[in-house]
Amino acid sequence: MNTVGLVAFALVGASKAIREEFDVFGIVIVGLAMAFAGGATRDLLVARVPLALQSPLEVSLGLLGVGLAIALSVGLSSPDTHPVTLVSDAVGLGAFATTGAIVATDAGVSAFGVVAIATINAVGGGAFADILLDRAPFILFEDFYASCAVLGGVAYWTAGTLGATGSTAAVACAVVTVGTRLVAVVYDWHLPTVQNFRRFSG
Repeated sequence: MNTVGLVAFALVGASKAIREEFDVFGIVIVGLAMAFAGGATRDLLVARVPLALQSPLEVSLGLLGVGLAIALSVGLSSPDTHPVTLVSDAVGLGAFATTGAIVATDAGVSAFGVVAIATINAVGGGAFADILLDRAPFILFEDFYASCAVLGGVAYWTAGTLGATGSTAAVACAVVTVGTRLVAVVYDWHLPTVQNFRRFSG
């Protein structure tokens, strides 16, 4: 799960930087930030050294994702909105939500902690990448995105509480997160805002 998430999110982050016309160094930094920031935050919350600092393989996987993004940008005019990138983003979201839920469970945190760490692991990198891109994190005002990770974390905890094995709970988390995200993209789901309620009441 962690491997899939690293490659997928590095690809997505690098694609965003390419759209903003960053240079090669900037593309690498944004791609790696999206791949690692969420996991590093997760590891700090459970008091362990971030995996990115423990193994060169982690960074290599991130660079692979960046390389894929650059390759896509050569052949595509809008790589950040291409179906390959959108699916990669959904898969990365599910993979990191699942990884976060597993790590949180192993750390013995509460049900809230499992869901919170799963969500932070899934969306923390994207939020940090948006800050590097000089814009407000899109998870705060666009799309049905972070909510998918929340639902995945809840699915993981619920499956475990009902007696499912760790692998079954992990599959449930991944399927719920990826599935809801893809449906949200297809049907353009958004959470309501206060302005929506005002227009409805008016």
